[in-house]
Amino acid sequence: MNETIALLARRRSAKAALLKAPGPTPGQLDAMLQIAARVPDHKRMVPWRFVVFEGEARARFGEMLAATLVKEDKEAPSEVRLETERQRFLRAPLVVAVVSRVVDTPGAPEWEQVLSAGAATFNLCLAANAMGFGTCWITEWYAYSPGVQAALGLAANERIAGFVYIGTEDEKQADRERPVMANIVSRWHG
Repeated sequence: MNETIALLARRRSAKAALLKAPGPTPGQLDAMLQIAARVPDHKRMVPWRFVVFEGEARARFGEMLAATLVKEDKEAPSEVRLETERQRFLRAPLVVAVVSRVVDTPGAPEWEQVLSAGAATFNLCLAANAMGFGTCWITEWYAYSPGVQAALGLAANERIAGFVYIGTEDEKQADRERPVMANIVSRWHG
């Protein structure tokens, strides 16, 4: 089995809380992002972009998350919940937001643009995994929050495809149960 197939066969998400330092070097991150951008992209729309959170920016983003939760939650969040939000991006040494951008263009349907952003997100995960890092692709509440979207400067045609947490796995997780192929594969015979 070649190395690429072996990586794909064993790949799995890591829990964000189990991703520790060291994270990728600047050169590794640049390579990951370049690889993430090598996905199907009908009409060369580049219907995605990346926002990188590293260093102290992770803690500042956590403070913004806590403040946003206070504004947007109908019930007053507990201090425990607020502290969870403050610490959220500190779970891993690096977090990358992948922003999906849809442009009304003949010949490049919205669905294809959204799928391209998903492919870019997963290519980011695969690139990090191939370099020996663990990843966790998460959306959670803050991906859908108007306040977070405003803080990230999202335009009306942009949405968060996900936040990819990247770091060194503190411990390897056991594989989870996978789908039974006979239940999800069919053949069309006309």
